[in-house]
Amino acid sequence: MAAFKELVFSGVQPTGNLHLGNYLGAITKFVTLQESHDCIYCVVDLHAITVPQEPLTLTNNIREVTAAFIASGIDPKKHIIFNQSQVPEHAELAWVLNCTARLGWLNRMTQFKEKAGKDRENVSVGLYAYPTLMAADILVYRATHVPVGEDQKQHLELARDIAQKFNNDFADSIASHGFGEEFFPSPEPLIQGPATRVMSLRDGNKKMSKSDPSDYSRINLTDDADAIATKVRKAKTDPEPLPSEEKGLETRPEADNLVGIYAALSETTKAAVLAEFGSAQFSTFKSALVDLSVAKLGPIGGEMKRLVADHSYIDSVLADGSERASVLARRTMNSVKDVLGFIRR
Repeated sequence: MAAFKELVFSGVQPTGNLHLGNYLGAITKFVTLQESHDCIYCVVDLHAITVPQEPLTLTNNIREVTAAFIASGIDPKKHIIFNQSQVPEHAELAWVLNCTARLGWLNRMTQFKEKAGKDRENVSVGLYAYPTLMAADILVYRATHVPVGEDQKQHLELARDIAQKFNNDFADSIASHGFGEEFFPSPEPLIQGPATRVMSLRDGNKKMSKSDPSDYSRINLTDDADAIATKVRKAKTDPEPLPSEEKGLETRPEADNLVGIYAALSETTKAAVLAEFGSAQFSTFKSALVDLSVAKLGPIGGEMKRLVADHSYIDSVLADGSERASVLARRTMNSVKDVLGFIRR
């Protein structure tokens, strides 16, 4: 790892209706990491089309994710924000990595099995090959660190396996072209914070999701203060007061989820939250959570709405980011072609 310059890469799918889970599970990490690392943040629109998309909706969703990045505090001048489809090297490297990855590796990917369900024969090849495109997203920048949620850890492990196999398969060529022992790094996962997996406000055993039919299951980043307050107050709880220690949350998924959300929004620990609210009734705790949620999320939602309405600004951020990303991606892809033995201009 020492031979590679530290670089963070991560992507967010433009699937619409960004919610608290996206914010706490990913975007807040992005904001924090930009203080210590060079960062590349990508709106992964090529991943989005692995399932059917309505074109105008997809356009709006790309802009919404970009607005969320900026509204949350990511600086598009210091770091790179772009949409994946503007940098063709992602798809080009994905093909090379399709020829590196083994079929058995992809057959073990649990997320494909979950998304494809029983109708596996009718899903797109893209959904199956999604993990190799994700590997290309990371490796085309030779990124060393990737902030991921628990559900993406298996895909990152695959990216590491693919990088290692490419390095082993072409070791002699890599060395002869002056790249040392390894061309690709083995990217490390960054899993941080007390709310890496935010659950539904209606069911503490289900992940917060935009696909849940109940809007009360999630807090959308564009919700206003009244909507946020209503959803927190209606969040499912149990009749017992909050425990004073974390062990008391183990059999209480809804309580654990709300305490985790409070801890993440206040940038503290669950233990500290319970030290303050232990033995309190949920009504008292929820009032405090309403105030905190509105204070933290309200300004982000307002700024997102303002930015989304300014198409020319959002599109200019993406254009600038894609130009800067392309320089790095093209350099990697040219080197990959040399290692493979391709003839290029």
